[in-house]
Amino acid sequence: MLRSGALFWPRENALLVADLHLEKGSFFARFGQLLPPYDSRETLERVALALRESGARRVLCLGDSFHDAGGAARLEPHAAGMLAALTRATDWVWITGNHDEGAQPAEGGALVEELNIGGIALRHQAQAGEAGLELSGHFHPKLRLTVRGRQIVRPCAVASDNRLVLPAFGAFTGGMDAADPAILAALQPARAIRALVPTREKLVQVPLWAA
Repeated sequence: MLRSGALFWPRENALLVADLHLEKGSFFARFGQLLPPYDSRETLERVALALRESGARRVLCLGDSFHDAGGAARLEPHAAGMLAALTRATDWVWITGNHDEGAQPAEGGALVEELNIGGIALRHQAQAGEAGLELSGHFHPKLRLTVRGRQIVRPCAVASDNRLVLPAFGAFTGGMDAADPAILAALQPARAIRALVPTREKLVQVPLWAA
């Protein structure tokens, strides 16, 4: 796991990212909530940096890549150009999520509902009861810790014995407490569930739940 929250899969030379929520700013602007309109640029810059860091030649987006089905059409020219360059340079796959369901591939890439690679299911939302290996997103997990009287909140992954929920990668994404009952329930059955927080030096593991 990279510090950005992306996951690098060396065997597949693939970068996995979840919940980009591109054009979230423009979505809210349509309803009078004026957010800075550059969230897509920032998110795509993060993707480009993660690709340079990892050397990956494939990008697998685990759903909610756009904040809504019309998001791709709202991309301003600079962000659209960035996305087109990234999809041309890599083997890019869009897995659909609940926000971008019905969306068409934006500036290239293949669109699928789910993917299975080497026996690992790649989907947007974890399926409760899944006994196999699974990678997903959807929940935007964040870990909240109190250190020396100061509360620290960090995006994190949440892992069980056989499944991993990635943190949201987008610039304008909020978060759900990693120990929220909805996340713990989605990863059942499990013997233990833990948060994984990438730092500059190492991957920190924090227990969340045990049977």
